[in-house]
Amino acid sequence: MAEPAAKTRADAPALSDPDRKSKDETDPASASDLDDGEVDAVNEKALIRKIDWRLLPAVGILYLLSFLDRSNVGNARIEGLADDLHMTGNQYLTGLTLYFIGYVLFEIPCNIILKRTTPRFWLPTLTILWGIVATLMGIVRNLTGFFVARFFLGVTESGLFPGVVYYFSMWYQRRERQFRISLFFGAAALAGSFGGILAYEGIATVVVAVGAYWFIYNYPETAEFLSDKERRFIRRRLAADSDATHDETFTWGNVAKALRDPKCWLYGLSFHTMSLPLYTFSLFLPTIIKDLGYKAANAQLLTIPPYAFAFITTIGVATLSERIGHRALPLIGSALFAIIGYIILLSNSDPTSRPGVSYLGTFFAAGGIYPATALALSWPAINVSGQTKRAVANAMQISIGNLGAVLGTQLYRSTDGPRYFVGHGFALGYLVGEVVVSSILYFLLKRENRRREAITPEVKEVGDLVDWSGDDDPRWRFQY
Repeated sequence: MAEPAAKTRADAPALSDPDRKSKDETDPASASDLDDGEVDAVNEKALIRKIDWRLLPAVGILYLLSFLDRSNVGNARIEGLADDLHMTGNQYLTGLTLYFIGYVLFEIPCNIILKRTTPRFWLPTLTILWGIVATLMGIVRNLTGFFVARFFLGVTESGLFPGVVYYFSMWYQRRERQFRISLFFGAAALAGSFGGILAYEGIATVVVAVGAYWFIYNYPETAEFLSDKERRFIRRRLAADSDATHDETFTWGNVAKALRDPKCWLYGLSFHTMSLPLYTFSLFLPTIIKDLGYKAANAQLLTIPPYAFAFITTIGVATLSERIGHRALPLIGSALFAIIGYIILLSNSDPTSRPGVSYLGTFFAAGGIYPATALALSWPAINVSGQTKRAVANAMQISIGNLGAVLGTQLYRSTDGPRYFVGHGFALGYLVGEVVVSSILYFLLKRENRRREAITPEVKEVGDLVDWSGDDDPRWRFQY
C-alpha cells in the first residue's frame, strides 16, 4: 500500500503514510482558522461516524432502488413477462442489451453535469427520471415499448454510481473511501435479495427521490449537519490527504487528462472483466435456478441466500483490504473464489438431477463477484487526483466496464439451459481476465511508486497541497 507522499508544511520531508501525520501538520490555508484547542475538541472518530450516518444510508437507498429497477426484469421473466409481451428469448436479450447501451453512452456526460452542478440537485433528479421510466415500463404492452423503456432506464441510471464514487472522494480521505464504496455497492446484493420477494413498482422510486432533495447533502463546506468547527476540521484533514479542498474549475483539459492516462483505461478494464459476471449473474440467476427444476415462486425465494452471502463477503473483504493495506490481492482472491463457483456450475453435467451442486456454485459465484467488483470500482476513487479528472475517470471505468455487460446480455439463451455452458464459460474466462488485469495494475502501480520514491528526496520544497498538480505529481503515491 502507498499513500500521498506530501506533508502540508513547506519545510517538512515527504511522507509515504498519511496515518502517521501528527495533528500539528496542518494545511496552511486553514490552520489559521482552527487552533489546537479546537482540534482537540473535535472527536475525529465520532465525526466520521456522523458523516457515515448522514451520507451512506441516503445514497445506499438510491443505489438499491437503481439496481432493483434494472435487475428485477430477471424476476419478471420467470413470472411471465415474455409471454405477456409475446417476445422470444432473443428479443428479451435484446432488451437487456439496450439498457447497457444507454448506460454506457451517458456515463461521462452525467458525471460532467454532476461536476458542474451539485449532488443534491443531480442525484435525486436522476432518481426521479429513472423512477418514471421504471413506472412506465410496468405498463408497456408491446415489444417496442419494452425496448424503449430499457434503453432510457439505462440512460437515466447511468450517472448514479460514478457520481456517488466521486461524491465520496470529496468527503473522505483516500484510505477511507474503499470501505464506504464497498458498503454502497453492497446495496446491489441487498437489492438482489429484495428482488426475489418484492413485486416492485417504479413509482415508489419517485417518492423516495423527491425526499432525496432534502436528505442528500452537497459538500462539507455547505452541509447543514456540520458545525463551523467540524467543517474546518474536515477541510484540514482532507487538505492533508488529497485534492478534495481545492476550488477546481471545470476545464476540458482536465477531461483530456483522464482520457490520456493509461491507468484510467486499466481501471476501466478491471471493471470490464467483472461486469459481465456481475450482471449476467444478477439478470439470469432466477432463470438459472428455475431451470434446475424449481417452480417460479421457489426460484424467487432461492435467489435470496446467495445474495445475502454476497453482502457478507463484500463487507468482509473490504474490511480485510483496509487492514492489510492492499487492493489487488483481495480482489484477485475474490475473483478466484468466484472462479470456483463457475467451475462447479460447468462441471455439473446434469443440473436437473443434481440441482444442489449447481446451487452451491451460485454461492461461490456471488460470494466472489460482489467483493471483487466493489474493490475494482474503488480503485480510481483512491488513485486518481484532480477533481475533474477523477470524475471523468470514474465515469470512464463504468462505461468501459459495462461494455462487458452488453456482451453478457446475449450469452444466456433459453436454448442453453439448464447448464448454460456458453454463459458460464464466458463468465469464467472474464474472471480469469480480472486476475490478469489486477496483477498488471499491481505491478505497474508498485513500480511507479518505487520510481517516485527515488525522485521525491530531490524535491527540496515539498510545499502544501495547494500546489498539488494531480496524480502525475512525484509526491503522489498510488495504492495497489
